[in-house]
Amino acid sequence: MTVQDIRSFNRFYTNVIGALDYGRHLYAPYTLTESRVLYELAHSPRTDATDLRGELSLDSGYLSRILNKFEQHGLIERTPSERDPRRRRITLTRQGRETAADLDERSRESVGALLATVPAGDRPRLAEAMHTVRALLSPRHPAPGARRHREDVVLREPVPGDLGWIVQRNAALYAAEYGWNTDYEGLVARIVADFAEDHDPHLERVWIAELAGRPVGCVMCVRDDAPGTARLRLLLVEPDARGLGIGDRLVEAVVGFARDGGYRDLVLWTNDVLTAAGHVYRRHGFSLVAEKPHRSFGADLVGQDWRLDLHVSPG
Repeated sequence: MTVQDIRSFNRFYTNVIGALDYGRHLYAPYTLTESRVLYELAHSPRTDATDLRGELSLDSGYLSRILNKFEQHGLIERTPSERDPRRRRITLTRQGRETAADLDERSRESVGALLATVPAGDRPRLAEAMHTVRALLSPRHPAPGARRHREDVVLREPVPGDLGWIVQRNAALYAAEYGWNTDYEGLVARIVADFAEDHDPHLERVWIAELAGRPVGCVMCVRDDAPGTARLRLLLVEPDARGLGIGDRLVEAVVGFARDGGYRDLVLWTNDVLTAAGHVYRRHGFSLVAEKPHRSFGADLVGQDWRLDLHVSPG
């Protein structure tokens, strides 16, 4: 591998991206960078300018001009941050969410058209190759004691092997932390298998949180049996990656996706021993609607049903 090899690949990939027409009408009337900011706001609704600068590596002056433009167009609102009064929290308005959803749909259609040119049998190789490039060129594992930052975490779609990782890590983590037996592993395996075998990518999705080239968290959004209702499932964050806001980002991603997908309600089932997860759900507007004792996974538990009305705008 030489510098010339990488430069040659960059020229090839730039031409591929150019074929998607990023520079002309795909994101009109916004630029690619402006569309990236809208996308980030749609998937991280509790963010501020500092977070955006770090997430997108943007100059502060340039980002300020973009945000001023969005505010003039009625796409965003700025309110005092709950985390730091010196900061201003940035959220999309209803018009902003609709604009972001429209741009995202155009992008999905364009990328889908590109992907359609790749034979189905070659797509797993393409996905694995893209994952390999990302993993190898991402920052390596931090040295012991090195500080990790929120912006080091990437949310991405699963690649081959990730669904198996979800089953394995759920089983191992809940056995280690709560003593749950293999009944739980069987439940997770069925949930994941159902998704893998039959899901609508416009209405159902899995997110993988990646840090330093390795998966450290996951969550799933699937259709519920009740009409107009989505279900959040299998939220997990690795112990050594906690404290970076990964759980919040994963839940934010599901809420935004479900709202943009036209669902009326988002529900989930969990157990009262998962107190940290409960705090995350409550922060994002979920209400605890029912509790019921049960014995499952080799333990006496209290199951909980939570619900979020997606017609209520984020507070």
